[in-house]
Amino acid sequence: MGYVFNMDEIFEMAEQIEKNGAEFYRKAADGINKSPNKELLVELAKMEDQHQKTFALLRNQLSEGEKAPTVFDPDNEAVLYLRSLADIRVFFEKKIDVTSMEEILKAALLAEKDSIVFYLGMKALVPDDFGKEKIDNIIKEEMAHINLLSNKLVELKQA
Repeated sequence: MGYVFNMDEIFEMAEQIEKNGAEFYRKAADGINKSPNKELLVELAKMEDQHQKTFALLRNQLSEGEKAPTVFDPDNEAVLYLRSLADIRVFFEKKIDVTSMEEILKAALLAEKDSIVFYLGMKALVPDDFGKEKIDNIIKEEMAHINLLSNKLVELKQA
């Protein structure tokens, strides 16, 4: 049997992914000279910061049952595993072609899609009685980013 996660662990990964996303957008903004594009990337970074705060708030509101350990972990190694899992799956160490806003938006779209796939996979690893349905809130946040990024990409191509 594989690893089973609780919602506390899922929200911890979500917070890390949002942190990585904010870093991604800030790094991209640093390489852009055009003011409107730079402003958009800074705004996207702020949105990721806000999502991180939202997930932290949701995490703090979890019941004890949703935080209950799913495996024996006397050395608290699960936290390190979860952080590394979140880091390698979405936004982490992505190569950014800052010469093109279109390429930045495409990379961001790919990362947001990767995050949805990641959360759908995590959803399968959370038992129903550990708050599984709350993962849908995370997925909805990521889908909103995809919608925004897609619209910006269309606008960019029409300009």
